[in-house]
Amino acid sequence: MKLIDTSSGDLVEALILEIEPKDFQKVKKGKGFVFDWSVEEKHDVYKICLRGEETKILGLLSLIDHPAELRIHISLIEVIKEQVGRGKTLDHIAGCLIGFACGIAFRKGYEGFVSLLPKTRLIDLYQEKYGFRQYGRLLALEHEQSKRVIDQYLGDEK
Repeated sequence: MKLIDTSSGDLVEALILEIEPKDFQKVKKGKGFVFDWSVEEKHDVYKICLRGEETKILGLLSLIDHPAELRIHISLIEVIKEQVGRGKTLDHIAGCLIGFACGIAFRKGYEGFVSLLPKTRLIDLYQEKYGFRQYGRLLALEHEQSKRVIDQYLGDEK
């Protein structure tokens, strides 16, 4: 998968890997991350990093599988502080993580059904940028919207 260098527009190779137990020390609250990721250890947690720089974590994704509901739930998603806003040097970090979750939902036979419970201030962003739709308190992607996110952010790495 590719991230975009915001200064040059060049594509930069990235990887999403399952987080290792030792990584939780690196992502403590205040070390570039706002959330306390130790509470997510019971879930499936993934990190995104640049190829060849696997120790530098750019973003995190915590997933919960709900097989009875045929969906993957994004428990928490976060991009490191230095890669958020106008000063970021890389773009598409969150999109790649969401696309990764969609891919898992397709592989499990859930038709790309991915949900999350957003912060109020992020609802519009998720809807406009990624195509999430409101389902009660949750936002969700499914089938066509999930395929679009995968195509846009992961390309042929489905």
